[in-house]
Amino acid sequence: MDYIKTNKEAWEEAFENRKPGWGEDDAEKLLSQNLPFFTTDMIDELKALDLQGKTIAQFACNNGRELLSAMQLGASNGFGFDIAERFIDQARRIAQEVGRKNVHFVPCNLLEIDEKYHFKFDLVFFTIGAITWFEDLNLLFNVVSKCLKPHGTLLINDYHPFMNMLPLPGEEGYDTEHLNLLIFSYFRKEPWLEDNGIGYITPEYHSKTFTSFSHTLSDIFTAVLGSEIYIKKFKEFDYDVGLDEKYNGKGFPLSLILVGRKEEA
Repeated sequence: MDYIKTNKEAWEEAFENRKPGWGEDDAEKLLSQNLPFFTTDMIDELKALDLQGKTIAQFACNNGRELLSAMQLGASNGFGFDIAERFIDQARRIAQEVGRKNVHFVPCNLLEIDEKYHFKFDLVFFTIGAITWFEDLNLLFNVVSKCLKPHGTLLINDYHPFMNMLPLPGEEGYDTEHLNLLIFSYFRKEPWLEDNGIGYITPEYHSKTFTSFSHTLSDIFTAVLGSEIYIKKFKEFDYDVGLDEKYNGKGFPLSLILVGRKEEA
């Protein structure tokens, strides 16, 4: 899995090349706003889970702002895991600024999470763009299942796989006058290779290579169910969550929420 090593290097470099001030006002937002960094639909799902007194975790937590936001719902302990140590360092600084001593951030390869976290969490959640960094979802969700308590919840809020067919600004076929064109295969197997930075964090620059992967809905469903997590709820939405809002409201499935519950051990 050399792509995990090279992705770590690319993410560490991206933090060093981040836009001026990126992440520096996250603590202020967490202190002044109610559940920032989530869509309204994701907020509704989090509230429905009744997190009061629970132990929750975010896998691929980036700089921790979403986990820290979810902690506003009364969880007793929070854990964020991410492979990029520089982002974890910023997450710890933000947690300190907002006074969250009950939130812990751990730098690690998610596929190699320490066994001490097995059967620990009432909730494991993923947010936008997280699972695309893993080639084998079976391995990923097997780790999730091991880390969940019996009857624990998996929550995913992500891009819809349909979006992999749509060209984005700068890609072949992108035309604001013809936004109904599907350019790429839904069943694409070859990885996406990008070396121009991470748009929402950095300006464009010649970066180390980021490797990500397309997954169909059947890939996601099969991997979740195969890890003994029942799918309890699945919702699709016609709005994007960060790539290109020009596709919003045109009848395309652009984002999703999946809720699953682990079988009793």
